Amino acid sequence: HVQLVESGGGSVKVGGSLRLSCAWSESRYCMGWFRQGSGNVREGVASMSSDGRTTYADSVKGRFTISNDKGKNTLFLDMKNLKVEDSATYYCVAERYGGCKLLPDWRNWGRGTQVTVS
Repeated sequence: HVQLVESGGGSVKVGGSLRLSCAWSESRYCMGWFRQGSGNVREGVASMSSDGRTTYADSVKGRFTISNDKGKNTLFLDMKNLKVEDSATYYCVAERYGGCKLLPDWRNWGRGTQVTVS
């Protein structure tokens, strides 16, 4: 079981930037970020394989960047040009069978960090 602890959430104005961090206990081939807003649906935001391939939701392409610092055991999500609709609880995820797709069947989830854009 991979332990994942998110941090870096907060309140930011429209157009602002924020960096989310996820401290992980063990590396997995696939790691990523999901979010759950007021609609109560978990949406895949970005994923990354250990060989550097990334996948982004269309809604965040060009604004969000996922990265993984293996020396610090930390996964990052850099978010810029934030919009009100980006407001959500953001979850760090790890390990998925069948590739790093943005489907909600990942095996390990963090507890989440709240992002509010107004």
